Amino acid sequence: IFFFDCALLFTIPHIKICLFPTGDANSCQVSVTQPRYKEAGESVHTVTLTCTFSALGCSPSQPQALWFRFFTNRHEDLCTPKCRDFQKFKVHISSKNVSLQISNLTTNDSAVYYCGIAFSDSSSPHSKQMGGGTVLVKTGAEKHTIENLTFMIITLSLLLLYSIVVFTILILHKKISSGRKIFQAIAQELQKQRYAEHCQQPDHLEDDTVYQNR
Repeated sequence: IFFFDCALLFTIPHIKICLFPTGDANSCQVSVTQPRYKEAGESVHTVTLTCTFSALGCSPSQPQALWFRFFTNRHEDLCTPKCRDFQKFKVHISSKNVSLQISNLTTNDSAVYYCGIAFSDSSSPHSKQMGGGTVLVKTGAEKHTIENLTFMIITLSLLLLYSIVVFTILILHKKISSGRKIFQAIAQELQKQRYAEHCQQPDHLEDDTVYQNR
């Protein structure tokens, strides 16, 4: 899409933003600076990203502050200049500083945040500039997840070891019980054989024994 008389064109990949001029200030030159990296720990739930700018030969009116964020395969327009989610994102602007306050911070907010400054009343191509981006990393949650995973692995390992010990004891007990039953069966069989042999002795042996005693 081509915008005729367009006074604003940001050079962020996949994004083109156009603002129409309301005045003429061809000498306006803007430069924007952002911190390269911002880290937020696990206990941090609100973070503020800063952006400083300088304006040379621009009108005294307050510029527009725009914020975008880029993920690995997508991007979001956060405040252009009105914030889409005013409960989570808030923009504060002063004479030379702009900040983006992010509330309810989670690991899903880890991204590259770009700050844009635009003097919409100027037709100068240098009156609308973007910062180099701030990499925001929400840390701590991953560490907590790893600790939980390690605890679960240790617990499962102990339970597995306990199950193996119990199973081994049951197997040994079963083998001992089976051995006892086998020995008892053998003893009973021997006792039956002895009893049968005793009952099958001839009567004349008993008579001879009695005669000799007499």
